[in-house]
Amino acid sequence: MNARGDATWLNWTQYADHGPNESVLGHVAGRRVLELGSGSGSNLAHLVTLGAVGLGVDVAPAREAVARERWGDLEGLEFRTAEAAAFLSETDEAFDVVLSVFGAVWFIDPETLLPLIRARMTSGGILAFSHLPAGSRSPRSGKEGTRHDHSPGVWERLLADHGFADVSVSVIDPPEGEAVGTMLVRAAAV
Repeated sequence: MNARGDATWLNWTQYADHGPNESVLGHVAGRRVLELGSGSGSNLAHLVTLGAVGLGVDVAPAREAVARERWGDLEGLEFRTAEAAAFLSETDEAFDVVLSVFGAVWFIDPETLLPLIRARMTSGGILAFSHLPAGSRSPRSGKEGTRHDHSPGVWERLLADHGFADVSVSVIDPPEGEAVGTMLVRAAAV
């Protein structure tokens, strides 16, 4: 249950109700939040019920339709169908928080995406994203594209090179009985 008593959640990992909560992002009330790869909208809806103003961007029109059906009546929440890099290149909106849970940051070349994200963030804003740890599965090409499974050190360098500081990278252990953890990365825009 969130602050309003609604059954919403934020899952950084691939396992329901496992790992840290929204506190990774700091205080979200009154902040403009962008989720890149918002899927069904559940993570972003949770943040909006805590007082954030949220925009979810997903490349799949079907995902936007599901998100609108599920969360469309939630004030302060909007969904759009767009490819993340194209959206960031075309918008003039600024965001205090950008998150991506197994989303765009994992699938788009960071040399392309990170400068676009940083350009749309307010100073001191938070970028947080999660994906499988490097080496936990082989990169895949084709219809889904290549996944950018970088090591913690590579993510630290990439983020620093593109205007982020206070970078923290951790691997969340999987729950008992599961084999693969989740890499969680957090950085502040400077």
